[in-house]
Parts: sequence; structure tokens; C-alpha cells
Amino acid sequence: MSLTHPITVTRLTPILGAEVTGVELAGANGPQIKAIKDAFSEYKVLVFRDQSLDAEQHKAFARHFGALHIHPRFSHLGAEGDPELFIINTRADSKYSNGEVWHSDVSCDPIPPMASLLYVEQPPPDGGGDTMFADMCEAYAALSVPIRQWLLGLRAEHDGRKDLAAYNVRLTPDQSYPRAVHPVVIRHPETGKPILFVNGSFTSKILGLNKTESDATLKMLCAHIEGNPRWQCRVRWSPQTLVMWDNRCAQHHAVWDYYPHPRYARRVTVSSSEAPQGY
Repeated sequence: MSLTHPITVTRLTPILGAEVTGVELAGANGPQIKAIKDAFSEYKVLVFRDQSLDAEQHKAFARHFGALHIHPRFSHLGAEGDPELFIINTRADSKYSNGEVWHSDVSCDPIPPMASLLYVEQPPPDGGGDTMFADMCEAYAALSVPIRQWLLGLRAEHDGRKDLAAYNVRLTPDQSYPRAVHPVVIRHPETGKPILFVNGSFTSKILGLNKTESDATLKMLCAHIEGNPRWQCRVRWSPQTLVMWDNRCAQHHAVWDYYPHPRYARRVTVSSSEAPQGY
């Protein structure tokens, strides 16, 4: 299906994602911004190709959706650089690449960001480096009724230290990093739909369960999220592409299949106005 005024929106899959054409994000006007917001609410993942955006234009477009989020590596660990930009720079000597585990960005924050906007000016020269997305509304709906009902009463801890450990980052005694408790099933603040809100990068345990029960439940839910392509889409990067996604209900996974080639990207995230609410 395509919508042709004032932008064109074409689905990536019947479930998730759309490609948007007919707009230059650096100079988008009011009607175009409204149309993009409407498409964002419906499709959850939007792809914009052939966009010439410097860092300030990237941030200016993101501000149409809300105040910019500051990543805890800046607010808690004192990282250098522009705190409104998260740089992802994978090189031939990199031992890891950001985002190789299915996750939603910074879910360890008490108020996780509502949207992320990733811009890749130049993807790997021989292809690769795709980003996969999964719809957590659909993932929740696909669970059996008894499991859905049981999850509604549960809360889970999201611990930023778990994510740091995957990158061999250890906190010093005088450092801290966000850790928060969120419902396992949250309500989308605009659509009202239930969202499965656990992920492999940050969710450390389910409260009220012993470790064996918690680990088994999280393993089951993460395998469920990752294992079914029906609620997933895959974005192949081309030069000067921006992808924005609803961080509340779309998880993502960055595929590192382009070693030893480099991949450089920058991300801007948009703050939420409220903490996740249980369904």
C-alpha cells in the first residue's frame, strides 16, 4: 500500500516497517512532519534513503518528535563528544560491534527513550551490516493465552551493567550506571496496545521468581522474540540512509557480517515523557 500526499509510504512487510520517499528531512515542512509522525505510529520502523544530513540537521529532525535523550555513557561515565550523538564506529580492529544482541535502546533507564534515529552515511563497501527489527506487539500477541495472562502481573529488572559487561566495560567503585524495574508487558502510550518489554541486552531478572525460574522465562521469551521472522523486518543500508524506529515496541539487532570492513553510523535518540506503564 502506498500513500502519496504529502509523502509516499510503502510497506516493508505486512507487519512491520515502511520506506518513506518524497521528502528531504533536512528541510521537511509541517505537513510532511505530520505525515511522518502518522506513518511512524502505524509502521513503527521508517526508512529514509538518499538523505544528506550533517549532525545538526540529524538532531534538528529528531527534535520534531521530542527532546533529545542523553546516553548514560555521557551522563554517568563521562564519555567525550557530543552527548546528543551516539557514535557507532566498527573497524577492522574492533572486537565487537554495537547492537549484536536483540534489544531496545537503553531500557535500563527509568524512562527509556521513545525513538531512535540511526544515520549511516557510508555502509560497508561490499554490503552487509543490515539491521533487523522485531515488533513486540506482535510478539506478545503470538504467545499462548495462559502465558500472556501470567506475564501481565510480572515486573523485570533492566540493568545497564549487563550490557556494559558484553563490551568488557567494568565500572570503577565511584561509577554507577542506570538500573530500573519495568513491567514485563507495557501499554503503548499512543496506540494502547500491549508490548512485550524484555530484551537480551538489558533485562537481568524477573522479580518474584527464583533465579532458575527467571532465567528460564527470559530465555524462553528472548528465543520467542528472536526466532520468528513473521514479526520481523530487515533493513539493508545504502549510502545516506536514516532509519527511525519506535524504541518502545520495536527491538533491533545489528548484523556484524562485514568484517574486516568498517561501518560508521551516528544515532540520535528521543526522550519519552513518561516511564513505561503496565498493561
